[in-house]
Amino acid sequence: MKQFRRMTYPYIVWALILIVAPMLLIVLYAFTTKGNDVVTTRFTFDNFVRFFSDTLFIRVLIRSLRVAAITTLACLLLGYYPAYYIARCSETFKMKWVLIITFPTWINLLVRTYAWIGILQDDGIINTMLGWIGLGPYKMMYTEFAVILGMIYNFIPFMILQIYTSLTKMDMSLLEASSDLGANKFQSFIRVTLPLSLPGIISGITLVFLPAVSSFCIPNMLGGGQYMLVGNVIEQYFLSSGDWNFGSAISMIMAVIIILSMYITKKVDVTEKGEAKRA
Repeated sequence: MKQFRRMTYPYIVWALILIVAPMLLIVLYAFTTKGNDVVTTRFTFDNFVRFFSDTLFIRVLIRSLRVAAITTLACLLLGYYPAYYIARCSETFKMKWVLIITFPTWINLLVRTYAWIGILQDDGIINTMLGWIGLGPYKMMYTEFAVILGMIYNFIPFMILQIYTSLTKMDMSLLEASSDLGANKFQSFIRVTLPLSLPGIISGITLVFLPAVSSFCIPNMLGGGQYMLVGNVIEQYFLSSGDWNFGSAISMIMAVIIILSMYITKKVDVTEKGEAKRA
């Protein structure tokens, strides 16, 4: 046991240096002000008041939450059936489909997003194909549509894999019992399959919503700097403006929102598991 504890020391030190220390610096910057190029030790809420008193930042926050919610819902609707289909396949085909779904994630996010620029631009693949049938060209780049589409493409594998994992654990004899009791396929899905897949749905929602609400790379590339989300604002204040105090305050606000969303999804998951056990 002592030897095992000693083996964990390097990982603890590594976590303290790369995770805890940066978070403490963010908290320090968020609750202090900048003076003479040095962070003062004066405790203040001015950075948070500045954020919530400016309607521009509030609109950006609401837009970020809305885009993340739309992305999450779209990933759920588009990803559930593929996950269900893969879970019902034979073991050989399961591995092949999982490989196909995870393969794009092996490619760098920037490269995958750059590919969508060539697809969505005015003379891109989609508008070229629409031109063959006399439609378009349509303005798709630097719009909310392009940003959401890029997020769905990059994050939907997380939703599919989580739902697939839950469905593979389901006892298929329950569907047979449901059919024997007179339930049709739709009723069996609503009363058996869907409730048993809820843990995967909740995990998928968490894994999609969290990166979507704080994303800055995809909005920057597909939005062309004209479509700002909270992640872009944080990047701007850290890298362009050099106002680390205000950027840290926004980061803390987003951290609180993310923690609350994780707490809510956790509570829902626990409630669903408790109801399933009672059933």
